[in-house]
Amino acid sequence: MSNILATIKKSTICHLTLAISYFTSGLIINVAQCILFICVKPFNVKLYRYLMYYLCYSFYCQLVFIADWWAGCKIKIYISKEDLATCGKEHGLLLMNHFYEVDWLLGWVFCDKIGVLGNCKAYAKKAIQYIPTIGWAWKFAEFVFLERNLQKDREIIGKQIRKILAYPHAVWLLLNAEGTRFTKTKHEASVKFAEERGMTPLQYHLIPRTKGFTVSLPYLKENCPNVYDINLAITDDQVEKATISNLLKGEGVEAHMYVQRYDTKSIPDGEEAAAEWLQELFRHKDRMQQNFHKHGSFFHGLDIAPIEPITFEPRLACLLNTAGWTLTTLSVMLYYLGLLLLSGRLIPFSIGIGLLGLFYWLLNKSISYSKIEKGSSYGSKVSTPINGNSRHEKNHNNGNYVKKDD
Repeated sequence: MSNILATIKKSTICHLTLAISYFTSGLIINVAQCILFICVKPFNVKLYRYLMYYLCYSFYCQLVFIADWWAGCKIKIYISKEDLATCGKEHGLLLMNHFYEVDWLLGWVFCDKIGVLGNCKAYAKKAIQYIPTIGWAWKFAEFVFLERNLQKDREIIGKQIRKILAYPHAVWLLLNAEGTRFTKTKHEASVKFAEERGMTPLQYHLIPRTKGFTVSLPYLKENCPNVYDINLAITDDQVEKATISNLLKGEGVEAHMYVQRYDTKSIPDGEEAAAEWLQELFRHKDRMQQNFHKHGSFFHGLDIAPIEPITFEPRLACLLNTAGWTLTTLSVMLYYLGLLLLSGRLIPFSIGIGLLGLFYWLLNKSISYSKIEKGSSYGSKVSTPINGNSRHEKNHNNGNYVKKDD
């Protein structure tokens, strides 16, 4: 029976079915978001954001379904009882490593378990907001879209964070301080940058860009009590499996996630001090990653009390939501295709079949964009930092290095 189920999960028909459900429901949700934006937000912002939570959850959890129910991914969470008590109850900024193709999705799985998936937001490239379904959904949900131009982004960050922190329910805001996903080329550039400036090179991370963090910090201190350090690790023998393509085929992974909370008010004021705090955090994160890959434990040799991991069962709401969208979209589409075929209207029927092909193309296109080798070239070249060339680690331009064409 298990072999039959594994074969089904690898079938093109199943992948096409998931694609139809995801993209069709995404467009329907986009329309609903647009209606709320026009008819509700100008008169009742609180209601708009409350309803937006459920629309976003309905869309995002279809991807969580792939990891949680379809592929059966397991995540071991290392978090203290005190920190777990705050999760999902209050606003938080997440500082997460960006090493794996599926790290964002595994992060969403955790967010689903603690009830904040619908209010997950992130700093993202401005161009993403123009992508149908996911980009439009993020735009209506008030993500922080950046132009990677410090002068323009200062104003955007302040404005958007104040909006986000006014939400009626807890919001988790993700900041990938490394600026881009880890690749060999980008890591080599990062190491070269660090060595040229007397900094400590990182083995499993890129040197973080601290400007986004330091610019955000004053606004975060107004109404965001938590900063969460999240370290995601997957054993070396599973890294090749940790792709969207493999999850779609039902091939799950076992991941380990260390979560530690910091009181936002405990982070030093001032750009230089806050930047050094973030740099030290990433050096600590890197030591934990080295421990995990060498000794199988985040805590080996560090002055940290070991924590027993906890796991969460998949949520039934995620399964029911995805099943509902799949049955609805697929049955409607098959019904109309059947009517067109029986009526002998071959041209409209051919157009309908073409739409199915389009959905499958969109699925493959989305998967290709998620691949590490297709990632942004941001950070793959070393050039001069924004504010000079200090050789001392505590004055290393706050960790900023940019391409010459940025």
